[in-house]
Amino acid sequence: MGSIDSSTQPLEQILHKYDVERQRRLHPEGLDQYVDISTTKGLEHYAEDPWVTDDNIASSLDVTDGMQCKAVLVGTGFGALIFAVRLMEIAGFQPEDIIFVDNAGGFGGTWYWNRYPGLMCDVESACYMPLLEETGYTPKHRYSYGPELRAYAELVASKWQLQNRAMFAARVTESRWDDDAREWTSTISQRAINGRPPRTVHVRSDFFILTAGLLTRPKLPRFPGLQEFKGHSFHTSRWDYAYTGGSPEDPALEGLKDKRVAVLGTGATAIQVVPALAKWVKQLYVIQRTPSSVDVRGQCAVDPDHYSKNIATGPGWQRARRENMAALTSNIPVKQNLVQDGWTTFPSFSGLVGGPNAGGVTEETAAEYMASLYVLDLPRAERIRARVEQIVKDPATAESLKPWYAGWCKRPGFHDDYLEAFNRPNVHLIDTAGKGVDRMTGAGFVANGEETAVDLFIFSTGYETFRAGDPSSRARMTVVGRGGLTLDRKWSDGVATLHGVWTHDFPNLILPGGSQAAGTVNVVHTFDVMATHAASVIAAGAKRKPAQASDQDPKNTKTKLKLCIEPTTEAEDAWSRRIAQAAVKPSPLANCTPSYSNGEGKVADPTSPEEKLKAARSGAWAKGLLDFQQIIEAWRATGDFDGLSMQVLE
Repeated sequence: MGSIDSSTQPLEQILHKYDVERQRRLHPEGLDQYVDISTTKGLEHYAEDPWVTDDNIASSLDVTDGMQCKAVLVGTGFGALIFAVRLMEIAGFQPEDIIFVDNAGGFGGTWYWNRYPGLMCDVESACYMPLLEETGYTPKHRYSYGPELRAYAELVASKWQLQNRAMFAARVTESRWDDDAREWTSTISQRAINGRPPRTVHVRSDFFILTAGLLTRPKLPRFPGLQEFKGHSFHTSRWDYAYTGGSPEDPALEGLKDKRVAVLGTGATAIQVVPALAKWVKQLYVIQRTPSSVDVRGQCAVDPDHYSKNIATGPGWQRARRENMAALTSNIPVKQNLVQDGWTTFPSFSGLVGGPNAGGVTEETAAEYMASLYVLDLPRAERIRARVEQIVKDPATAESLKPWYAGWCKRPGFHDDYLEAFNRPNVHLIDTAGKGVDRMTGAGFVANGEETAVDLFIFSTGYETFRAGDPSSRARMTVVGRGGLTLDRKWSDGVATLHGVWTHDFPNLILPGGSQAAGTVNVVHTFDVMATHAASVIAAGAKRKPAQASDQDPKNTKTKLKLCIEPTTEAEDAWSRRIAQAAVKPSPLANCTPSYSNGEGKVADPTSPEEKLKAARSGAWAKGLLDFQQIIEAWRATGDFDGLSMQVLE
């Protein structure tokens, strides 16, 4: 199909182009087009930890069977660390009250697993890096590179004396509520480490906090011949520096100078990997199904003097900066743009993260709302497509790299060198027009009916993402509440929570949002809002001591008291209705090109009224994170915690 000059074509024609390109990329399998590497024989090695061996996880907590603590937290990324710190600072927890459990061998979450060359965060450091005001740390770059983020996670753990509170190389397989003991019992499997064989232990805790990361489990496409390839291969989140040469800190890929390399995927990871590879490999083949939208990054080193005088300006500076960023991406006017980046000049992204304009949109007014989003998005979309033409010299390659979809449809990219890489003679774009790879062969791969021989095949195919329903499924565990009810079974008919944090029949289970809460482009901001909310409620609940215990033992030195927090069914039903009623119907993602955001296009499938309601209940607060934050802060400020049972029991 010929190109469309978006600067002169009416919006209707551009939307038609969007729909044509979307139809070319639809796959009936949806998310099932990807294979579960953890359960597929012959593919397990793609998920193995390449960063540690079984005998060098020195800092792993030696958990004994039957050990007891106040809180078990799943994961050791920034989300889990923020929850731990807020529990300590707000609810009075001590380091010894906390046990982290993570399959990784160190802190960092996605920054532990991902160490590919070129890795950096696409949200500015001053907003993204948690607890900067508390640590006093000055980021090295405006957008921090992977090694710095991983080291910073270790710094946070050390500052709050949590560095030895993690059980690494382990995962929770089941956590079960004991109504008589009023506690959770988590079954934890740990692989062989430090000369000790694999083992299973049970840990008892007052609280179970499901802070499993979002971008840690790699996924691979389910196409023929996946195991036939005789060359070398790995996923970007398990980068093999032993083969490529270099290291995360010094990615000089000397081992690839005479190699033919293929990268499958052109998403947020690939746009960082491709420029790094292009400098070293003999031939690089970039296999594209859908082009990324790539704007300017504007990477630069941080001037410490400028940072201290203009960014870290006083108490509350990071919260103010984050909220300024969240407001702008929700299309909320502010007096000053503090961040001045690609996100804060992208108001149409409110179509995904929500904002005031989404409040009250109904099926009758949805068309008008969507039209306003497209009009808001069009100038940026035109500029992004024009940028491709300005940078990429070959017209055919430039045409293939143009993104034909609205800006909120896929995770937008920001990079200063990705498009320029396609001007190098050793870099070749293989545009499959939405089809992807036909099959793998012993020598390489087949795409567009032609075989290409390669020495190394790199899967830049993303990660398993959150699906509506039981959030514990992402962590491959079973959560069992009162009466043997599993979270998966409870939510099979629709998500039910209060504020996305608590759910009835699962006392003291803390969820970090995901469904029925709110989000923004800066996931660490969201984590902090949710962690502060949960910790504040726990702190308030802990003050509600039974009268008889207070009279007999005011300091609670002899009587063992346990706090049980649980929403009423009426409260979670009411909150679920508020979420569903506020949801934009149909979703702005419904007509988007397939991506992880819309279940690879499945959001648009016709559904029954019951399924539509279930989907609406699984969504986020339509008006965005700042509006959600005002609601929960006002709810806490009343002091009566309406709809939440908080009992201190002996």
